[in-house]
Amino acid sequence: MKTNLNKTNALLSLFMITGHFLFAQIDKSATRETKNLYRNLKSISKEHILFGHQHALEYGHGWSNEPNKSDVKLVTGSHPAVVGIDFSDFSGRSREQIKKAKETLRKNVIDTYERGGITTVSWHFNNPASGGGFYWKDSISAPSMSLIKKGGSHHEQYKEILKTIADFANSAKAKDGKLVPMIFRPFHEFDGDWFWWGKKYTSREDFIEVWQFTVSYLRDTLKVHNFIYAFSPDNRFNSESEYLERYPGDDYVDMFGIDNYGDFGRDGKYDLENGIKKLKIISDIAIKKNKLAAFTETGLESITNKNWWTEVLLQSIKKENIKLCYVLVWRNDAVSLTHYYAPFPGQISVPDFLQFYNDPYTLFENDLINVYGTKFSLKNTAK
Repeated sequence: MKTNLNKTNALLSLFMITGHFLFAQIDKSATRETKNLYRNLKSISKEHILFGHQHALEYGHGWSNEPNKSDVKLVTGSHPAVVGIDFSDFSGRSREQIKKAKETLRKNVIDTYERGGITTVSWHFNNPASGGGFYWKDSISAPSMSLIKKGGSHHEQYKEILKTIADFANSAKAKDGKLVPMIFRPFHEFDGDWFWWGKKYTSREDFIEVWQFTVSYLRDTLKVHNFIYAFSPDNRFNSESEYLERYPGDDYVDMFGIDNYGDFGRDGKYDLENGIKKLKIISDIAIKKNKLAAFTETGLESITNKNWWTEVLLQSIKKENIKLCYVLVWRNDAVSLTHYYAPFPGQISVPDFLQFYNDPYTLFENDLINVYGTKFSLKNTAK
């Protein structure tokens, strides 16, 4: 049985009405729906966690481009509460390819909003100053964060790329005429060395400067007011100070995230104690700064541990009074027989995933009522 959040939201509304803003959202001009989502995500994290899946509606295990379909829905009857998309095709492509990508994603985010779900956006940003795509490739890739910052050789080009993102954000209008809120997560896993914006190729000062410019240009110049901004390194930290080493400041981040596959079973290796410790770090920072926290990426490729959902993931996120608004697992490739992170009918972890789905702590799309409104609640019926 799922509990509702009416009492929690009534208290939050009181804070808003009396002018005592409980949450430090960085865009004071954010749309009403974006502010409501931000507030509701915070209240969700007190007692529950939303489940998310990357590219859930675009394709799945053995299929692609089928309306209102997801592998998660095939298994549970509900789409994930959080659906991941990517802005990877918004640069380094032809004008026609960019236009087609925008149309496809616009329909995706609007459909998700109108069903009552939530969209999060990653950005596998193709290198604007060299070949190599978004990964770092020796002898091909340029360390381009220094080139796209203000005064850099590719700064004007970077501004044009951000205009493409702003155009999409400002055109994602639902049938009710409202702009769809999105959680935008740029430059993720920046503490690694696999992306061209990674720590090995970017100074701390350049990373912070580019992040601050990105947020300011989108929010203040291009008037994007339907983004919640998420900061998410990989798992290469062991303390709050290490996590915040490249933090751009409280005026430029709404959500603290972590991408962590390594501690949760990648290559057959588990270090759950360490993984829980890192989740606790970001949860504590978010509480201290009155912001959001989320497990922005995780998963076990091929889900070879049939009880991974309850014995690994669920037990971990319930430990240490951790407060996270969502957890997202990576994509299910349409062609590969092994590259998948959510179950599909017949996969060995389906029974365990159904236990995970039915646990009162986890929330899926069908559990949410009015997540963009001031009277958000959860369905009070058993799944």
